[in-house]
Amino acid sequence: MTSPRVLVVDDEADLRELLEITLVRMGLDVDSAETLREARAFLTQNDYGLILTDMRLPDGLGLELVQEVNASNKSTPIAVVTAYGSAENAVVALKAGAFDYVSKPVVLDDLRVMVQSALRLSAPATQSGSPAAAGTASRLIGESAVMQSLRNQIDRLARSMAPIAITGESGSGKELVAREIHARSSRAGKPFIAVNCGAIPEALMEAEFFGYRKGAFTGAADERDGFFHAANGGTLMLDEVADLPLAMQVKLLRAIQERRVRKIGATSEEPVDVRIISATHQNLAQCVETGKFRQDLFYRLNVIELSVPPLRERLDDLGVLVAGMLARLAGAGQQAALGPQVLETLSTYSFPGNVRELENVLERALAFANDGVIEVGDLSLKGARVAERPAPVAEAVVAPAAMVPQAAAAPASVSGPAELPSNLPDYLEQVEREIILRALTQTQFNRTQAALLLGISFRQLRYQMQKLNIQEPEG
Repeated sequence: MTSPRVLVVDDEADLRELLEITLVRMGLDVDSAETLREARAFLTQNDYGLILTDMRLPDGLGLELVQEVNASNKSTPIAVVTAYGSAENAVVALKAGAFDYVSKPVVLDDLRVMVQSALRLSAPATQSGSPAAAGTASRLIGESAVMQSLRNQIDRLARSMAPIAITGESGSGKELVAREIHARSSRAGKPFIAVNCGAIPEALMEAEFFGYRKGAFTGAADERDGFFHAANGGTLMLDEVADLPLAMQVKLLRAIQERRVRKIGATSEEPVDVRIISATHQNLAQCVETGKFRQDLFYRLNVIELSVPPLRERLDDLGVLVAGMLARLAGAGQQAALGPQVLETLSTYSFPGNVRELENVLERALAFANDGVIEVGDLSLKGARVAERPAPVAEAVVAPAAMVPQAAAAPASVSGPAELPSNLPDYLEQVEREIILRALTQTQFNRTQAALLLGISFRQLRYQMQKLNIQEPEG
């Protein structure tokens, strides 16, 4: 088996020699080029497991090489070497499609970690542990156009180390998307750590993120690693990152830029190899404008933005989502199914809480369902329209306006008595009583379901039953 080949592009002879020696000692074959022209010539002759290029070259920018390699549809990871402190260049390179970057002066340990990660990424599909072995099914269910597009974006982003900012409404599945990116990356075998930034008390944030030494403060009886150490080699997800206080944002920015963290009570920093994925339901750009979020941290986290669609934009996936959730909720040996018109009724609802709300609705409905079959009345959705009303209630003669469901209101089809009633109030009360009794009989006196059929609230139904003296039959 031949060793992976690496192309080094740099016009500084000393640095080029240092990179060559380091890579050869890692068991790799190395080609070296001083200019873009030489690099392009090598690329026409060989396939590489990694390209490492300086940002500034005598005949152009390393960024041109990044763009050319990506445009050629080659899967070769390409990393850039940037000058110390030029974080802006690193961000530009990542946005252009670079796999990763290393800063000058090059720290050889950091270089080796980056090279190993890149080579795992470019490994053949048959190699165990490589992301290409991810012929595994996606966690993201659905075949709607927006979901297919989302999965395609994830496949591309999984091949990079660039920080990703996931945006989307609450309950839309942002953490699931982050886990999918991690699972399809070269870091799949390493930890995935998700942190809810809004749930950590401000006084404990530094200790939670960076860890602390024994005796660093009162109560620090033992040394403890923070989130960055726990995610070392893998992915750290910063959920609800907009909730971070400004003081913590400064410290987080340094840790991300330098890829090093200092434990509380320590005198030196420790290197960490972590990919950052952030998520929030807030508009971070607006938070920057209002001074709630640091602009430099925003640019650092928002290298690539990935938007997760709300459920109302992917209702074509409702059937498969419901089927998967019911199978999970039912448990072993139990039945869980939808009755007539339930799926149609669900499709009329806007789901402000998105996929999380859908699961909550189904779990609640299953608790009320008879024999595991969810009926429309079990859903208890405010604002959902019953897709099709059963015939007995739809054929009712007359009802006060408040008692007629919106979906069934059709005055032209209502027929009245042959003769005008002599006492209209008594007649309307009699008709109202008959309609309520029909709905209650049809639902076996389940008042929640009957209220939904009639298009009124449970409280309204209870009031009308008391007013008309309608009693639930005994036994």
